[in-house]
Amino acid sequence: MSGFAHSGLEACASGIEATLADLRRRDAVAKIWAKDAALWKSEPAHQKIIQNSLGWLTVMDTVRAHKSFLAKFAIEIGQAGFTHVVLLGMGGSSLCPDVLRLTFGSAAGSPALAVLDTTDPSSVRALEQSVDLSHALFVVASKSGTTPEIAAFSHYFFAKVAALKGERAGEQFIAITDPGTASERTGKEKGFRHVFLNPADIGGRYSALSFFGMVPAVLIGLDVLRLLDRADRMAAACKAGAAPENPGLWLGAVLGALAKAGRDKVTFLCSPEIASFGYWVEQLVAESMGKDGTGILPVEGEAPGDPSVYGNDRVFVRLRLSGSTDTGLDATVKRLTGAGHPVLTIELADRYDLGAEFFRWEFATAIAGAVLGINPFDEPNVAESKRNTEEALDEHRRRHALPTRRVLAVAGPLAVVGDRLAAGVSAYSSGPGSDRTVAGELRRHLDRIPPTGYTALQAYIASTPERDDALADIRALMRDRTGRPATAGYGPRFLHSTGQLHKGGTPSGWFLQLVAGHPQDLDIHGAGYTFGTLIEAQAEGDLASLEAHGLPVMRVHLSDDPDAGLAALRVALQAALDLASVGGSLDGAG
Repeated sequence: MSGFAHSGLEACASGIEATLADLRRRDAVAKIWAKDAALWKSEPAHQKIIQNSLGWLTVMDTVRAHKSFLAKFAIEIGQAGFTHVVLLGMGGSSLCPDVLRLTFGSAAGSPALAVLDTTDPSSVRALEQSVDLSHALFVVASKSGTTPEIAAFSHYFFAKVAALKGERAGEQFIAITDPGTASERTGKEKGFRHVFLNPADIGGRYSALSFFGMVPAVLIGLDVLRLLDRADRMAAACKAGAAPENPGLWLGAVLGALAKAGRDKVTFLCSPEIASFGYWVEQLVAESMGKDGTGILPVEGEAPGDPSVYGNDRVFVRLRLSGSTDTGLDATVKRLTGAGHPVLTIELADRYDLGAEFFRWEFATAIAGAVLGINPFDEPNVAESKRNTEEALDEHRRRHALPTRRVLAVAGPLAVVGDRLAAGVSAYSSGPGSDRTVAGELRRHLDRIPPTGYTALQAYIASTPERDDALADIRALMRDRTGRPATAGYGPRFLHSTGQLHKGGTPSGWFLQLVAGHPQDLDIHGAGYTFGTLIEAQAEGDLASLEAHGLPVMRVHLSDDPDAGLAALRVALQAALDLASVGGSLDGAG
């Protein structure tokens, strides 16, 4: 099982001990395993949600009980000649399979796994062109069965397969969903090869070790029982009543105590072989902890920097794979430790220890929720952006156009659009000393970074390695020049992850929404709009939600060429940061 070490906790030792003592007094471990909702909340509405959200504690037994069927099903899929498994999902239904895909790949002779979790039309087209549609098994993964992105994916690809196979199209589809959902009904009506019914008492972000994570794992030839065995060992350790014998209790108590002491930015440093684990844990922590005006911000994928660029609101978690050839992160951790930053180090014996880490972090997140006094199993703000998106789509249905916003400045491929709050303040966009250039508008937006906040790039564009690198470069620039943690996410994926924290967590975020044109759009069968319209409506819906919370947000349109747009944005941000430095507004931000 994974090893654990820590350093730099001396300054918070008394707070951690007090937190552990309080958890012992509250009999926290016993209450979690008894599924006692009173550990978190006393209100009946909260308790109802919590009592129906703790199935992850024992779901390994449920999956293991179906091991024979799962093994036979994997053989059936192989014998049917499928070369690809295409998972259609969002958030909790897609992140664990994507982690397993990137960490393990597919076993020899097993289908390759592809994951679609974006409504960007160029991404949909790229996936379609990368697989042989006549030999692809589509996995429609949705807990509720009503997630609009997954419905769009399913309609689109079912129509494509039906054009090839007619009434036999359903043989190329399976569903993973809760009992009684629209997905279950659709699967039966359209003749899906199989519908896997997941236990209903598991939230999406806690579903890694359920059918949502393990069915795709079986299909690509992974040793699922080995993953479950590692999880079982961790679960057994998490039944101990005291820390540090209980690894989940200790981790959750430390994260909760540090957050209460002001170190509420958890920065993940992962060995490259397991780097994608950060995607999954980001959702778990952000969506569970970011609510009621409080929370813990996960920072994953941020390039390591000099210790001097980090403020005193950080805690670092090093996930190190034994035998990793990477030594750069070890040197980074040594520098951080030397500078007095708290660092928690988790050592994985091999990649299958991810099974243990899925459970450890679920348990720790539940504990941290109890420490912070929040319900870690609901997502009260997620529906806001969904409602706003539907309103934007309704407007499109009425007048065949989405809502428009005021353009503040244009330069080259960039067009800067302000939110309602920014555009309505005369001092922001006009008056003495105003600078109606892209750099000038960005400078004024930079002035709105909270002193103890974080920055978030929200990229509603297709992910490519080149764009990943461009966003990473912009993140490093923002962090190094502002002293604030820099995060990034691709939309609409992050709406099912960090989106909850953005609106419901500590109101300290600063947001830069990046959008682009869609010169080669795709119709969604039966929807009455395109994928391009859908992703634009989602961007509009989230911007409206952020501005309704009074949060600083600005939109930058990157033109029809996102690569050129990102390059121009990097230059414009550099110029804006130079202007801000001259004005002094960002001095001492860290």
